[in-house]
Amino acid sequence: MMPSRLLYLNKLLEATPNDSFLLFAIAKEHETAGDDAQSLSFYLRLKEADPTYIGTYYHLGKLYELQENFQNAILTYKQGIEISRQAGDRHAQNELQGALLNLEDPE
Repeated sequence: MMPSRLLYLNKLLEATPNDSFLLFAIAKEHETAGDDAQSLSFYLRLKEADPTYIGTYYHLGKLYELQENFQNAILTYKQGIEISRQAGDRHAQNELQGALLNLEDPE
């Protein structure tokens, strides 16, 4: 059975199917519930619908790391670094660079 918050978010998404915040929130809800496949599906849908939604890249990268898909994690972090650089979001850029550095050189 789907939790009520997820039901509510999905209902909202029906009205605005490409709403970046809703797609992100639903991906996070699935992630919290341990449903990595659904979480991945919504992160990828969000990335396609709104490639400039910076929050996607960190969380998608972490999900790839959890799945031990390190190549996609690295690629995702690098894409996010570029998007955040273009947007002038230094905080996000630093977080993504830190995640990338930890993945490439965990020492």
